Amino acid sequence: MNRRVFLRVGLGMVGGGAILAGGRPASSQTPGVAARPTGSEPPGASAPGVTAREVRIGMSAAFKGTAAGLGTEFYRGAQACYGDINARGGIFGRFVNVVALNDGYEPLPCVQNTIQLVEKEGVFFLSNYVGTPTVTRALPVIKRYADQQLLLVGNFTGAQPQREAPYVDYVFNVRASYRQEMMALVERFWQQGARKFGVFYQIDASGRSGVDGVARGLAQHGARIVTEATYHRGARFEQDMQVAVNALREASVDVVLCAGVYQGCGAFVRSARDLGWKVPISNVSFVGSDAMLRLLVAHGKSAGRDYTKALVNSQVVPSYDDATLPAVAEYRALMDRYNPTVPEPLRDASYVIQKYSAIGLEGFVNAKVIVEALRRAGPNPTRAALRVALESLRNFDLGIGAPLDFGAQRHQGLDGVYFTRVAGERWVPITDWSAALRA
Repeated sequence: MNRRVFLRVGLGMVGGGAILAGGRPASSQTPGVAARPTGSEPPGASAPGVTAREVRIGMSAAFKGTAAGLGTEFYRGAQACYGDINARGGIFGRFVNVVALNDGYEPLPCVQNTIQLVEKEGVFFLSNYVGTPTVTRALPVIKRYADQQLLLVGNFTGAQPQREAPYVDYVFNVRASYRQEMMALVERFWQQGARKFGVFYQIDASGRSGVDGVARGLAQHGARIVTEATYHRGARFEQDMQVAVNALREASVDVVLCAGVYQGCGAFVRSARDLGWKVPISNVSFVGSDAMLRLLVAHGKSAGRDYTKALVNSQVVPSYDDATLPAVAEYRALMDRYNPTVPEPLRDASYVIQKYSAIGLEGFVNAKVIVEALRRAGPNPTRAALRVALESLRNFDLGIGAPLDFGAQRHQGLDGVYFTRVAGERWVPITDWSAALRA
């Protein structure tokens, strides 16, 4: 199929205008930085999305619906960094502007948004996409722009497709993968004596990526997953997960590893505890641990029950309470100073923002990587120069206690996995695993 024909069809399905970081439709932005189709940049522009006054970054994420907290906090964390950069004059005098679109954590809108961001909004590159089912569907579209050297930099998914051929060349992943998270969790639980592992997952590409990590981790011990239970994307916290709980409980598993989003996985935790099942339950970073904890704590107070015991969460950034780390201290200070907000058209009225969050810190770290790459790309950046700049970030100190390491053959910058449990209605680093698993 002709690429231009494909793109016109895709754009025809896109509804609504793009929203800039400042909250205004792109068409009403300051004169001189309005959206322009690719190929119609002003004289002297070095690349699409780059003008004398701004660099435009495209973002598609869930800002509304059952996964609204993921896109919202990811955006806010990045904006704390960009807002400070802009307040200090930008990068080579250019402000960093994020053109954000809501995809509701659904694949087709993400595909449509990606086409719109490139063809209509003329962004320099894409960044901070959220979700495996969305990103995996956007990857073929991104690859179609290979001749324009379009890149996706940093995203909130640890799935494998963007880490492998044929897409890895167009994506720079900052975070560790789901495979690394799940294999690390398997190892820790195995060390604690668990031998029968069950999995509860969102039945899509995201959940299956998590299951793959569990299977690989167990294979190293000559073991297999005992049983699986699933739920459909879009499940709400109020949903009854008794059938899934009973399937895993009847298999007498020692631990349940979950791969999904905070409302669905939170519903599973709630149902398990309501049925009196005290098995350790663990989630990976993508779940939105802070949003899930908020739901469980609020429900626990109304029900007179503690739903947070024997609950473990892996993360790909250190604790946002560890202000001894320079980047964490900076993140907290800038969140306090700017209190970034999502543009009004993207806000979900039912979602209450968090002062700090693991997702927000991850978005902030991604933005720090991007800012440094833009600096290294020079005063007249091109997409090719951005790639070279990113690949030059070797052993780069982000201030999180672990260096970021990109390269021509390495498009994943970090490998760290951190473990947390709940104490005092907060996620805290695990220092005593026996206490963390005590129900």
